[in-house]
Amino acid sequence: MNRREAAVAALEGRIGHVFHDRELLERALTHASVGEGALKVRHYERLEFLGDRVLNLLAAERLMALNPDAREGEMSRLMAGLVNYHACARVARRIGLPEALRMAPSATKIGARDKDTVLGDACEALIGALYIDDGLEAARAFFLEFWTDEFARLDEPRTKDPKTQLQEWAQGRGLALPAYKVVGREGPDHAPVFTVSVNVGDYEPEQAEGHSRQEAEKAAATMMLLKREGPK
Repeated sequence: MNRREAAVAALEGRIGHVFHDRELLERALTHASVGEGALKVRHYERLEFLGDRVLNLLAAERLMALNPDAREGEMSRLMAGLVNYHACARVARRIGLPEALRMAPSATKIGARDKDTVLGDACEALIGALYIDDGLEAARAFFLEFWTDEFARLDEPRTKDPKTQLQEWAQGRGLALPAYKVVGREGPDHAPVFTVSVNVGDYEPEQAEGHSRQEAEKAAATMMLLKREGPK
């Protein structure tokens, strides 16, 4: 048994489900980079599409049970805390999914194996695969066990994201709202790297990189906050 095979076996052990359809599991763990230059490699994007819908159903179902008197707006806020790529990536790391992923060496080299966006997508694909392999109950059992920490996080004080902090910092000084601009994009389609600049008033612009435009904007906002007086 090679290292990846051992990682896949360990993954199944952690989630308590041995797949009947081994090809389905392999597809759920195959990143799109493996198919570059090959037409017949099946990767997890279609399963991710399904898994996202299953995850939303399970999260909504659980929230309805836990919050019988909550209004729709509050439920939507709680859903946003449970169903996002950061939450999915945390779950992926808890179950050892990064080590089990099948990925092109070029993607691994640039750090794609540990990116929240990649791990979040793969986690949703795994949920989709569980649903196909053994029905909604298998997906529900996975969700109830591995989303426990995510439900606990809902009660933690919410920290404002860097873009919100920077906006409030600028408004508090009578400045125009921060302006973000994509100044560069590199890398393959499955793992792009965006460079974004942010301008606030007459201050010197700051630049930062990220694997999505939003990630780069947040990083640029953080850079601006770190170099100027303002909220930490």
